[in-house]
Amino acid sequence: MQRFDFSDFLYPRHVFKMRLCKSFKQHIGNRAGWSSLRRKLPSLRPNLGKNVHYVFPPAPTIGISVNGGMQMPGWFDLYDWPIGVGVKDDKEGKIKAAIQIEETVEKLEKEMDIPPSRIVVGGFSQGGAVALLTAYHRRTEGKVPFAGCVCLSGWLTLKEDLNVTEEVAKSTPLFWAHGEYDDKVLFEQQAHGVGVLKEHGVKVEERSYPMGHESDYDEIDAMAEFLEKVLFPSSS
Repeated sequence: MQRFDFSDFLYPRHVFKMRLCKSFKQHIGNRAGWSSLRRKLPSLRPNLGKNVHYVFPPAPTIGISVNGGMQMPGWFDLYDWPIGVGVKDDKEGKIKAAIQIEETVEKLEKEMDIPPSRIVVGGFSQGGAVALLTAYHRRTEGKVPFAGCVCLSGWLTLKEDLNVTEEVAKSTPLFWAHGEYDDKVLFEQQAHGVGVLKEHGVKVEERSYPMGHESDYDEIDAMAEFLEKVLFPSSS
């Protein structure tokens, strides 16, 4: 099985684990998540249906500084708004979020016999940031790389700690899509993050769309194509 974790997660007897957490206002504080992907993706690529197990881990409730410390669902704290290149990092919160995802992966491997090499981790906004952290920063020597990573309207964090191993760069391709008019996680974050990851040898498929901090059909369709390609390479 493989897995897709939309940070929220997904797997396929093949798992695509994709982490998802929406961002401030529209996204931070929203517990609905992207669970509709378990219906939407199979409608676009049948392989992503019965052969894939989806998991959507919930973000914890924390205080968000840019919202006056209000308690709401979020993967980590935010100190600057909008989120452009060079914003302050909540390092402790981001590492804690990545550990939560890793524990979910370990549990699924133990209970469902799905190795990380058959898992895709990804997410939207904060979820995309944590997905990148989990897939590239924290897959150190000796850890099995993921099958892929998806970042939708997210950003690369903790860049000073980034050290992508040769095996991870070779084994974990990235799909990064972003809205050109995003006024929350600024569009500049995509070019910056993609450039840094490419310098570390990561294979990146980057897409941009004429939209804000949101998603649309073309983006989801492109993501579905990427997922089918990394989870079912023999059929692509």
